[in-house]
Amino acid sequence: MKPAELKTALKSGRPVFGFMVSSMASMRWGRVFAGSTLDYVIIDSEHGSRDRQLIADTVQQLQSLDITAIVRTPSTDPIYVAMAMDAGADGVLVPYCETVDEVSHCCAKLRTHPMKGEYYERFVETGEFPSEKTKAYLEKRHRDHIFIMGIESKPAADRVGELIDCADIDGVFIGPNDMTTSLGIPDEIDNPLYIDTLKKIIAEVDRRGLPTMIHQQTIPTSATAIELGARFILHSSDAGLLLRSIQTEFAQLREIAGKKYGDVAAVEAEDTLEVI
Repeated sequence: MKPAELKTALKSGRPVFGFMVSSMASMRWGRVFAGSTLDYVIIDSEHGSRDRQLIADTVQQLQSLDITAIVRTPSTDPIYVAMAMDAGADGVLVPYCETVDEVSHCCAKLRTHPMKGEYYERFVETGEFPSEKTKAYLEKRHRDHIFIMGIESKPAADRVGELIDCADIDGVFIGPNDMTTSLGIPDEIDNPLYIDTLKKIIAEVDRRGLPTMIHQQTIPTSATAIELGARFILHSSDAGLLLRSIQTEFAQLREIAGKKYGDVAAVEAEDTLEVI
């Protein structure tokens, strides 16, 4: 989907589907993306090692296939939002937001880039533009851009309503690893405390007519996210999907070969990825 189509789908209550690019570093994945059926992709520059050039190239590749390209920034510093916009991104996911100041500055940067300095700070404080012409120009320029706020800690979950209301956001992201760690139950995604936290956040997001995105890694956990109300469906990553596909298909091949040749030992699959 193009960004305008994706925003329309979400506003109408329909789900959209995507995954996170965390490991792919080559530009030779175009045919894979072309056949992927993805609506959007999150390009991870928080934990990934992409430089500005590769981010820009990846954005362009995805957009050429009508896949919305959203960049997860390294931090809540607004400069990274500006860098994503300069790379041509369709939007940003700003991770680990905890304060009104962080959210309002980052969202304002997306809505007003390349405005900066005194006029940018004035917009953050008052919503005022230098002129009506500037207002019309920037609103048109950023009309389809998407701002996703990361809620990944207990302090953020406790004040999620305040954080949503402080800026013109388009969705809320929940990172299970960071959230469960902050709750004192690292990676216990079945823990009732984590599930109750998800329910609380989703209720606040739904109340404002916005979509929630939860970065789950398996079909059962993504199914749980959907059942809880997530519509901005972010399932796994390039590395996770590749690993599980290799494990599943080679397990099938070992079983088939064993029927013909005998004595083909099964290999126990292991999750070797650290998801953060």
